[in-house]
Amino acid sequence: MFDRKSDTAWRLAPLAVSMCALACTVPALAQDGGGRADGKRPAVSRAKPISPNSTSSLVNLLVKQGVITEEQATALIKQADDEAYVARESAKSAAARAEEAAKTANAASAAALPPGTKHVTYVPEIVKRQLRDEIKREVMDRAHSENWASPGKYPEWAQRIRFSGDMRARYEGQFYPTGNDPRLINYNAINTGSPYDLSENQFYWAPTYNTSQNRDRARLRVRLGADIDIADSFVGGLRIATGDSNSPVSLNQTLGGSGGNFSKYSLWLDRAYVRYQPSNEFNVAVGRFDNPFWSPTDLVWHRDLGFDGVAAQIRHEVAPGVTPFFVAGAFPTFNSDLNAGYNLDQNDIKDGLPGKYPSNDKWMFGVQAGVGVKFDPQSSFRFGVAYYDFTNTQGRLSTPCSVLVSADVCNTDQTRPSFAQKGNTYRRLRNIIPEVMPAGTLQSEFQYFGLASQSRPVVISGQLDLGDFHPVHVVIDGEYVNNTAFDRNAMNLIAINNNAPTSDGSIGPFQGGNQGWMGRVTVGHKEVKRLWDWNVHAGYKYLESDATIDAFADSDFGLGGTNLKGYFIGGNVGVADNVWASLRWLSANNIAGGPYAVDVVQFDLNAKF
Repeated sequence: MFDRKSDTAWRLAPLAVSMCALACTVPALAQDGGGRADGKRPAVSRAKPISPNSTSSLVNLLVKQGVITEEQATALIKQADDEAYVARESAKSAAARAEEAAKTANAASAAALPPGTKHVTYVPEIVKRQLRDEIKREVMDRAHSENWASPGKYPEWAQRIRFSGDMRARYEGQFYPTGNDPRLINYNAINTGSPYDLSENQFYWAPTYNTSQNRDRARLRVRLGADIDIADSFVGGLRIATGDSNSPVSLNQTLGGSGGNFSKYSLWLDRAYVRYQPSNEFNVAVGRFDNPFWSPTDLVWHRDLGFDGVAAQIRHEVAPGVTPFFVAGAFPTFNSDLNAGYNLDQNDIKDGLPGKYPSNDKWMFGVQAGVGVKFDPQSSFRFGVAYYDFTNTQGRLSTPCSVLVSADVCNTDQTRPSFAQKGNTYRRLRNIIPEVMPAGTLQSEFQYFGLASQSRPVVISGQLDLGDFHPVHVVIDGEYVNNTAFDRNAMNLIAINNNAPTSDGSIGPFQGGNQGWMGRVTVGHKEVKRLWDWNVHAGYKYLESDATIDAFADSDFGLGGTNLKGYFIGGNVGVADNVWASLRWLSANNIAGGPYAVDVVQFDLNAKF
């Protein structure tokens, strides 16, 4: 049996160590049972304070064991808080004194050193590592943004360029029936070369079109273009393409042409423009670009024709599925030679002749308004009305001029077309002064020819797309054109072609006209993109001689131009993704003038990328 004192000592033994630790931390407080009576902060102790949470736990344990009273416990916890506060304030004070001492030492050192002494700042290793990491991050961010740290990736500027292109290989056969007029005059050959001498027998030796000999040829068309994101709302574009010549309506290169014997072929700048497009509803383009006017057929505009100038397009959905649109533009079609005219000699100067002639720049101004209606996601209707004004395009009779040799010029020579196909009505341009000639000789009459009619056509366009059997669609296209500037009475006085043939070879009454229309039905996929996609089409075209400018009309139907009527059929089928074959048959006949007919068959293999 233990006595009472021994039992109490044994029970308190496990707490001895804890009490010793606490006594070492706050020895004075454990003995006197409280803090300072004046409530002031205690003096700084050299002992490192333990955590307030640890102290509270230990003191509460001592209270439970009955070692100390609750009053003593409260005093111990307060003492621990005071010690922690003193430690924190001591650390702050020490840091401030150290910083102040460093500044004083640096100032003293600088004063003691001779003038010109350089100071090198010491950079701690941890700061160096931070700088290295920051620089590395900046370099890698730039490398990733510009892609020069990623092999196989394009730099940022190259990602803003999108390339596209297509290739077409074509077989074309031209088949003429018997009975065609062999004297179909090629006015384009005359106007783009030396003037033709009419002094002998009218057009006896004039260049003509082939109207009797069947021909065939293999042709190639290649186009490569790029769209470039220049800046916010600005896009640029350019395209190069093949072609036998700079004809605006054909990019075909005849294989074996351009000299033959595997000669190299030319590439032409086909598109080059800058477009400002702040939204999907508005854009303005300047340069050389695609036809900005909506035209579902090629009655007036050839499908590959590029427009030079400036054009603006606006559209806005005013109700669900109803979107009106408006297009306007100005396009130079001919710019006068800066040195147009003739060179003066001394006699010309004495006579006060001008030598050079005023400009005869030609422009086309156009506007179009219309509306598109979407019945459902696959069916729609579109309708538009356009008005075009060709200025300075009509040929004009010159002032009286002396023409003795083919090199002589007159002041309206520039009013002749710089390019034409066939079909438009022509007039003489030169008002040649009669000269006294030796007996038995005829005065030369070197002549150029201009368009007899002004051209201000109104074009009405419509398209109905029925997609009830999507992806198979039924699409009905139609267009009508009327040249509102046409004057039949004036044409009867000045026209030299498109007259009715006569039995005695004399010039008959003028037969040309100013209207045209076209209808077409297409059944199948709207676009042939994948294997076994298909569509077929059939249509009829009627385009009188002066309904529009023949230079810009389709180059395939009747081998190009106006004054043609007839039908066409064709189809397309996909032979692989983005590769398709096409077959077309076009049968055309003249409307006015001597008989002319031609059937054209075209077989194409197309690829797009």
